[in-house]
Amino acid sequence: MYLADRCRSLPGTTGSRAAVPSAVLALGAVSLITDVSSEMITAVLPLYVVAGLGLSPLGFGLLDGVNNGATALVQLLGGALADRGGGRHKAVAAFGYGLSALCKPLLLLAGSVPAIGAVLAVERTGKGLRTAPRDAMISLATAPEHRGRAFGVHRAMDTVGALLGPLIAFAVLAAADGSQGGASAGTDGYHAVFTVSACVAALGVLVLLLFVPSRRAVGPAAKPPLRQTLALIRVPALRRLTLCAVLLGLSTVSDAFVYLLIQRRTGLAVGLFPLLPLGTSAAFLLLAVPFGSLADRIGRPRLFLAGHGALLLGYGLLLCPLSGAAPVLLVLALHGAFYAATDGVLAAAASGTVPAEHQGAGLALVGTGQGAARFVCSLAFGAAWSAWGGHTALALAATALATTSVVAFGILRTHQEATT
Repeated sequence: MYLADRCRSLPGTTGSRAAVPSAVLALGAVSLITDVSSEMITAVLPLYVVAGLGLSPLGFGLLDGVNNGATALVQLLGGALADRGGGRHKAVAAFGYGLSALCKPLLLLAGSVPAIGAVLAVERTGKGLRTAPRDAMISLATAPEHRGRAFGVHRAMDTVGALLGPLIAFAVLAAADGSQGGASAGTDGYHAVFTVSACVAALGVLVLLLFVPSRRAVGPAAKPPLRQTLALIRVPALRRLTLCAVLLGLSTVSDAFVYLLIQRRTGLAVGLFPLLPLGTSAAFLLLAVPFGSLADRIGRPRLFLAGHGALLLGYGLLLCPLSGAAPVLLVLALHGAFYAATDGVLAAAASGTVPAEHQGAGLALVGTGQGAARFVCSLAFGAAWSAWGGHTALALAATALATTSVVAFGILRTHQEATT
């Protein structure tokens, strides 16, 4: 409510469409609750499979790649289904959220790496199905000139969940440890995290069904098949954005690998590992709204590229010797700034390149390209780590990011000139 009231008081805003709509705030609440559930698992999963189950970095790269790959493969389907019949965004989003929620209890039964990989693939399928319809509802509910801010508000609320998730996971692990008289909680501690995560995920689905309004049809009751979704790549502005998202995604190291590198290079205690994502989330939370507003003023593609510059600086710091808390906090802050400048900003930029009746499909196309590229990067980075070590693998990723950033600058400059 405070965010909506504050946006209404900004100079130059007229009418409810200029404010952050109530639908955006409701979707933000759903994302907040869901992210608490997801980040509880994300915070402990790397150590659970690497330290607990003995998985190699290459194996974890494959597992993490399954996460991104499954999400990417179904985003196109989610976007196409959401646009059918003039708009079924809430129904498709609800199915995606529900599918992810149902998978959380299954982690209690998955005691091997293949089983965990299968459960995560289905859970990420739910995420892929819901992402494009959710972002389409945000863009359709908001005036085009304020979409950067609206996505920033949504991502800020989402990041509150990302902050709370690791804290709750840390508390649950500590409680499980204490219940065993100070001994290591072991598998029981991780299972307790999975159980709480499942309950929170169910609450998120309930909030979506009760409080997120259904969107009315925005165009003719067309039923665009998947081939028509792929045909959107012919739109020049959308094609340029998708190409840049793919190029930069190929050199974007997975969050889990970043945290594992920090833990290995600093010797951080295993019990403190779930707290590392808090640094990223805190920076994301503080910067999401101002960066979204800044993107509306200076151009969303420009800020998107600047965010990858912040990520490159973070890689550079991580390649240097890390001693003390200050450089670690700076790496995490740059990591969060990267997400604040790219996540919602890319969606806002893509939403302005396609008509209203194809919002779901257009956003899905960009997201699929980015997700598929990050899937390839996870596999390549895991293989490089296994072959040459984490430091060399990160140096190669940083070199690739610097190269693709230069190429993307030229592409996005053309995009900016064409838009102007």
